[in-house]
Amino acid sequence: MGILKSALKSTSIWPKLRGARSGAAFAAGEVVGSIPSGALRTLGAKLMGMKVAPTAKLYRWREVRDAQNISVGAGSIIGMWATLDGREGITIGKNVNFSSEVALWTLQHDYNSPSFATSGGPIVIGDRAWISFRATVLPGVTIGQGAVVAANSVVTKDVAPYTVVGGIPAKKIGQRTADLSYEWTNARSHAPWFI
Repeated sequence: MGILKSALKSTSIWPKLRGARSGAAFAAGEVVGSIPSGALRTLGAKLMGMKVAPTAKLYRWREVRDAQNISVGAGSIIGMWATLDGREGITIGKNVNFSSEVALWTLQHDYNSPSFATSGGPIVIGDRAWISFRATVLPGVTIGQGAVVAANSVVTKDVAPYTVVGGIPAKKIGQRTADLSYEWTNARSHAPWFI
C-alpha cells in the first residue's frame, strides 16, 4: 500500500483523491446532520468519528467538518443548524448549551497574506457555558467554564470563566454566578424526538 500511495502522491491525481475523500466526508456530514431522529443522528455522528457522550443531545446541524476532531461532553446540547468546524479540533465540556445557529470556526484565511494562507487553532468550550443564538466563535478561542456568549456575537479572544460577553467583537458585558450546579444527565428535549 505504501508504494501505491507514494506513486499516487507523485502524480496529479493525489490532490483529487484527497479532495474526493474530504468531499465524501462533507457529504456524509450533510446527510447525517439532516436525519430526523436524534438517536440515529447521534449514531451517525459517532460513525463519522465524533466523540459524543451518551447524555449529549445533537439537534440537526448545518455543517460539520472533520467530525473525528470534535468531542461533546455529557449533558451538552448542540442546538439546531450549528456549524462545527473540527479541522483544528473542538472540545465541548459538560452541560454546555448551544442555542440555534451557533458557528465554531477553527480555521480561517489571513486576508493580508499574499497567498491567502490559512491560520487557526482549536476551540475549547468549558463546562456549563452557554453560547447563544447565532453566536460565532473564531479559531483558537477558549470559552471559560460557566461563561455566556450573547446572541449574534463574534468571539475573537478567550472568555474568562463566568463572564458574559456580547457584541462584534465580543466584549465583557456582565458576570454570571459561579454557583452553578446543574447537570443534564438526560438532556431533555424541548422539541419532539424526531427533531
